[in-house]
Amino acid sequence: MTRDPHIILVRPQEEGNVGSVARAMANMGLSHLVIVEPGPSLGGTARAFAVGAHGVLEGVRRTASLEEALTPYRRVVGTTSTRDRRIGASVPLLTPRELPEVLADDPPDTPTALVFGPEASGLTADELALLSPLVSVPCSPTQPTLNLAQAVLILTYELFVHRLAQGEAEAAREPRRTDSLPATAAQVAGLFDHGREVLDAVGFARDDTFEASLRDLRRLAGRAALTVREVTLLRGICRRILNALRRRGG
Repeated sequence: MTRDPHIILVRPQEEGNVGSVARAMANMGLSHLVIVEPGPSLGGTARAFAVGAHGVLEGVRRTASLEEALTPYRRVVGTTSTRDRRIGASVPLLTPRELPEVLADDPPDTPTALVFGPEASGLTADELALLSPLVSVPCSPTQPTLNLAQAVLILTYELFVHRLAQGEAEAAREPRRTDSLPATAAQVAGLFDHGREVLDAVGFARDDTFEASLRDLRRLAGRAALTVREVTLLRGICRRILNALRRRGG
């Protein structure tokens, strides 16, 4: 698990909330904040809420899409409300306290991001399908949603406490071979582009359920936490299928 996970805010709406997120991050020793546009400009209000964390605001990176924001990371954790019915009952949700143990299986230098959706609506189903694992903070059913900065603070607090308890033990673990590292979001996206080409070649892309099936496959890949080697293997299979179809067609 990386010692400094990055925080990605997707289409945040309130400048003050971004400032509060920056402060929560600084409380837990984090400094890398990414905003997926559209997001608010960060002026006096954000600085007023980011007490002691102006450096986080000054280093904000902005991207045009979530896919672009995810490119550098090998582990991308999504967050959702417990009342969110868009993800389906088959998708397991972790609590913030369970998250550190899941991430502890990753090598210490694994680039990791925690992704939070807009205040009013949260992440879309398509966006959640890009992320794994998914985390939800248990709340009272009378008020099941949290303020954006509260959600960031709860998740990052659990990771911070886990790091304190583990001390330097993670850094002493023997590093994995490069091909056994978790695949990056870009590598998984490349696999799905290749898979889409195969499905199109066999006529499946014309089916009405095609996009929904792709979304389900993305969720499956997220739960599987594919490694670099596994992505390479699957792309090799796609390549052989396409070559066989071309020979048969010729």
